Amino acid sequence: MPEESTTPDLELLAQRFVDACNASDFDAVMSLYAPAALVEGAFETYEGGAAVRGLYEDWVGAYEDFEFDVKETRGLGRDVAFVVFAWRGRLPGSSGWVQIRVAAVLTLADGLIRRQKNYTDIDAARAAAERLAEERRSVVEDSGSG
Repeated sequence: MPEESTTPDLELLAQRFVDACNASDFDAVMSLYAPAALVEGAFETYEGGAAVRGLYEDWVGAYEDFEFDVKETRGLGRDVAFVVFAWRGRLPGSSGWVQIRVAAVLTLADGLIRRQKNYTDIDAARAAAERLAEERRSVVEDSGSG
């Protein structure tokens, strides 16, 4: 029997996230996360709704102008997803823009983001997502359920 993915419509999820960030609508951002979500960044880990919300409020709020866009989405099965985002922002009083691409490895549950690990190295993120999906497949196969 082929593996059925329980990954929600990933393109829709990613676009809702981008739209919410671009609108500074943090209630909408948080509606995409499980209450006990964990977001791992390069330097810090944010656990729980209040911490995750604070991350986005501080991040988006630091810029006078802020734009977020989805560049790639890929569901890998077993509720694992890989998403590449591009964002750019202009700090207050500056005429220059800060730009970066970030990849996120997502673990989903019931259509919500349960865990998110962010990477600036897109290839490393892709490899990590593929390993995670394979590990989750192996655990299910080892347990005899599918």
